[in-house]
Amino acid sequence: MRVLLIAEACNPEWVSVPLEGWSHGRAIAGLVEAHLVTQVRNRDAILRAGLVEHRDFTAIDSEAIAAPAYKLAERLRGGGGKGWTTIAGISALTYPYFEHLVWRQFGRRISGGEFDIVHRLTPLSPTTPSLLAGRCREAGVPFVLGPLNGGVPWPKEFDVARRKEKEWLSYIRNAYKLVPGYHATRRAASALIVGSRDTWKLEPPGVRRKCVYIPENGIDPARFTRRRARPAVRPIRAVFVGRLVPYKGADMLIEAAAPLVRERKLTVEIIGDGPQMQDLRELVEREKLGNGVTLIGWVQHTELQDRLLEADVFAFPSIREFGGAAALEAMAVGIVPIVVNYGGLGELVTDNTGFLLPMGSRRQIACRFSELLDRLADDPQQIDAKSNAAFRRAHGQFTWAAKARQVVEVYQWVLDRSRPKPNFGMPLPDAPRPAEPTALLDS
Repeated sequence: MRVLLIAEACNPEWVSVPLEGWSHGRAIAGLVEAHLVTQVRNRDAILRAGLVEHRDFTAIDSEAIAAPAYKLAERLRGGGGKGWTTIAGISALTYPYFEHLVWRQFGRRISGGEFDIVHRLTPLSPTTPSLLAGRCREAGVPFVLGPLNGGVPWPKEFDVARRKEKEWLSYIRNAYKLVPGYHATRRAASALIVGSRDTWKLEPPGVRRKCVYIPENGIDPARFTRRRARPAVRPIRAVFVGRLVPYKGADMLIEAAAPLVRERKLTVEIIGDGPQMQDLRELVEREKLGNGVTLIGWVQHTELQDRLLEADVFAFPSIREFGGAAALEAMAVGIVPIVVNYGGLGELVTDNTGFLLPMGSRRQIACRFSELLDRLADDPQQIDAKSNAAFRRAHGQFTWAAKARQVVEVYQWVLDRSRPKPNFGMPLPDAPRPAEPTALLDS
């Protein structure tokens, strides 16, 4: 099977979406004959990873549009780490130039039948249309889009955080469906991979017959090779990993943990950096938490495993996660997650593998975290009882290799419609929740 993989964001040395594009793309390339097409900013890192330019990948130089658009977005976003909908909105308007250059270089080869499938892996945003979809359809070559992920609504209880995050465009988010190419992209695509239930809900009903649900994030077993071995004992150790911004909730965690830290039932390690760092330092000092709460700062992704191994629980009161990669990475070393049952986190974590707490106000979430952490400190064996299941779920269903096998099934389906549409035993919003595939969990 010959696949042209389009991944504008794809970089083995970065994190978030670029690392996801790289990891997902390389796993797919292990199963099919794939050629990667990416943006020129990723070229040097991909060469350092050992791929050969023109044979394995092609770098498209769209900097004439991409560079000034990035500078504009940085000015408009309202500060570092904020205004992500502004970034996505400007990217959606400028990205078509990248695909225009891709078609200029590969259009003749696509039309000539050199590729069986064209698959756009990134960008992930469902707001970004694709002109390649229509051109591939005209050429008779199936076009696969996704994973698409986004559209998790801001909880009504957190409008203040929404404003602090400078998420002004989120108030008119559905306007992106009026962007030229949005509906045409979906009509022309042979399949859409959707990465969350919220994204599924956003897709027009007539398109859902083309949609296959595969959660966005995955783990690389080569990065997570060790496993938590220590039994949970008092004081239990909680770890938080994420950007220090209001919606991630590091401040809620510290407030929830404060009485337990003072009673020496709990220690907390905060890994990450961001605009809230100074506020968190002041909160720790004001609450007189001493060494019970440690603000580590930024940690290289390659060093994250060693930090996680020292913890018992991954305490993450984020109120708006699309993918929830941090929870998966904690589970990959046997750390038990405590999360809010909302967005992507509520799809990755189960009652068998972690603790899901209801959404609520800021005060309610802090109280629920405090009460649960107190119970776990009094009975740490509750943590150990879930650790193995968390490890098995991450390594059984959410490795990039497992996800690549699922994507290849999607390819097979679009090439042969007599096959049933793939269903990987994941919950959809308008379908019964299937049983979890025990064969994967036990593998």
